[in-house]
Amino acid sequence: MNNVRIYNNEQILKRMASLPSFKGYPKGRHIVGVRSNEDAANVPDDKFYFFTETTFDTMATGTTNPGTPILEGGFLKYNKAGAAVIKADEVYYDVWKYGLHMGKMPALIQVGKFLGFRDGDRDKKSEEIGPLQTFEWCGINFHTMDYNQYSKEVKKTIGNWSAGCQVVNAVEKFYQVINLFKTQKRVTYTLLNEWDPNE
Repeated sequence: MNNVRIYNNEQILKRMASLPSFKGYPKGRHIVGVRSNEDAANVPDDKFYFFTETTFDTMATGTTNPGTPILEGGFLKYNKAGAAVIKADEVYYDVWKYGLHMGKMPALIQVGKFLGFRDGDRDKKSEEIGPLQTFEWCGINFHTMDYNQYSKEVKKTIGNWSAGCQVVNAVEKFYQVINLFKTQKRVTYTLLNEWDPNE
């Protein structure tokens, strides 16, 4: 299920610093997502790394892509142009703040701008296709796959839990870390494509 390779602290920070959008490591806690090159259909096969400035805190599994029901046409409920796919290899400074997803779940909610694409070809693959767009006030949040904070389940399919949101599939893990962001005004998110650190 977790097809993306695992990186160490130094590899992630080096990759982050190499991006054109990098303006320095964020103050406080921030998150780095790594998108699997395999991108198995409807499978949460990505990873999230949590840092306090340059100190690694913990890691979680999940998805940086919409689920198959959204990609195959469910996106019409949100935007007729296609499912939201965030552009990878970008640092998005101060893009989230602590709040509630759908008014029900502790989460990091969008307050800044993402770059991304609208995948509207209705296949099972999440793709960076079409014109690059700015996603502003699109509700691209960071949350988990269960409103029950006491759930021990690690979800194995994405389904409708992501229409562009960045989503942790290990429910218990998510609820362990989300409260750490309560007192932070803004949260920076970096999304990376899986890469070979030896190249």
